[in-house]
Amino acid sequence: MIKTGIGTAWLGGLVLSAFAANTASADERERAPNIIYAISDDQSWIHAGAYGLPEVRTPNFDRVAAEGVLFEQAFAPTPGCSPTRAAILTGRHNWQIEHAGTHWSTFPTKYSVFPDRLEEAGYFIGFTGKGWAPGNTNGWDRDPAGVRFGRGDYAAAFQRFLDERPEGTPFFFWYGAHQPHPSTIRANLGSGVAAGFDIDAITVPPFLPDVPEVRSHLADYLRMIEVFDEHLGEILALLEETGELDNTIIIVTSDHGMGFPRAKANLYEYSARVPLAVRWGAEIPGGRVVKNLIDLIDITATIYDATGVPKPEEYPISGHTILPVLRSEAEGLVEPGREAVYLGRERHSSARHDNLGYPMRAIRTQEYLFIRNFHPDRWPAGAPQALREDGSFYPRSHGGNTFADIDDGPTKTFLVENSGHEKYREYFLQAVGKRPGEELYDIRTDPGCLNNLAARPEYADIRRDLAERLETYLEESGDPRIIGPDPEVFESYPRYGGIRRYPSPGEEPEEWNWKVAP
Repeated sequence: MIKTGIGTAWLGGLVLSAFAANTASADERERAPNIIYAISDDQSWIHAGAYGLPEVRTPNFDRVAAEGVLFEQAFAPTPGCSPTRAAILTGRHNWQIEHAGTHWSTFPTKYSVFPDRLEEAGYFIGFTGKGWAPGNTNGWDRDPAGVRFGRGDYAAAFQRFLDERPEGTPFFFWYGAHQPHPSTIRANLGSGVAAGFDIDAITVPPFLPDVPEVRSHLADYLRMIEVFDEHLGEILALLEETGELDNTIIIVTSDHGMGFPRAKANLYEYSARVPLAVRWGAEIPGGRVVKNLIDLIDITATIYDATGVPKPEEYPISGHTILPVLRSEAEGLVEPGREAVYLGRERHSSARHDNLGYPMRAIRTQEYLFIRNFHPDRWPAGAPQALREDGSFYPRSHGGNTFADIDDGPTKTFLVENSGHEKYREYFLQAVGKRPGEELYDIRTDPGCLNNLAARPEYADIRRDLAERLETYLEESGDPRIIGPDPEVFESYPRYGGIRRYPSPGEEPEEWNWKVAP
């Protein structure tokens, strides 16, 4: 078990008490670290230059990694934007935050968020771009991520934030880019080729067909990652100009994986594994690569630890600080005890009959990923076709009304239009076909998560051990799916985005009776 504690935090004891009461001296305030939390929108871990793909151009992320610590195995708590952001803000798993653990719902105000606690301790806080979203903020007087500064021009927003910051006051700034979310890709189709990407040189993930349409789509996705990185570079330059760079903890990551079929809204590697680099001047030895398993709620714990700001008591955080890992001079597996991360998913889009979700939980170790699908009878990517008002089906070519848990884009269109093609049908079924109740993947040999080992006799002991470890952790962390009293409570939370209509299971057309994916 990882122990959490204040350790070598800058703020503590009398300094913290004075700081929280706004009576700290200028020297005490200036010793407190600033924090920049930069979050891209829908980026898988491998799509940053520091991870070794030559076609990905992210010089500013790479700089943070080179001057700080690069984490090879970091994970979003859940593969959807608003529940992951709520998990980060609270430091709790998505199954521990009720409505906020689902997409497009509400964020209960009883859960404390770390920007508020930093502000109460004397920090100047703000955000730009995407904070906690999408969802209903009833009961909040502002976004849970803080005070908004600007929207599209992220660096200009940060400049305004710095201009308004009281002199000598430590700050927290959340840079929530909208890139490379599929909506930004759709608005910039062709941008990858226009920016000079050679689509023939792009690495296609193993779960996607290697065709020009997909390669071009990937180029546009990578171009939007570049846009995120370019704004990050401008923010770093502003920090240097103000002399604040080395007293600022810079955290760069993503809210979850890429918005492509069989990635986002699943619990596979390309779904939940995210880039992560952390820089803090001379406070942490740089140029290191860490292979420990890290959950982004651990970053929340680390922020509390590094600042000395007290953690919430009524609804305690579930993350574990990585400050000892950051302060270490070691590489690889630095801290014993980080043997697994635990992931979850509840309702994403409105994609099934009666607005039902596709609940999943997973345990990821160094070697294996084990997934439990609670309702394998449901469509994992959403039902094939939604209903019009007159009861007829939308055509499958009708974007969001087809497999609605997959974002619209050229790759989804290609798979749907070629679903009957012998060469591409398996890619289609892997993305949308029904799945068994349990999945097991050897990540060392199958990072694309295509070879399910759960039913193989030679893996029975491994499957059993991981299933037991997962259930034990879910019980200990209070997951309603396991301990009740209402395992289906997540289905009762209102959704405030659009609601689609689908036929009930007994009314589904015979042509939907596809095989269960292997």
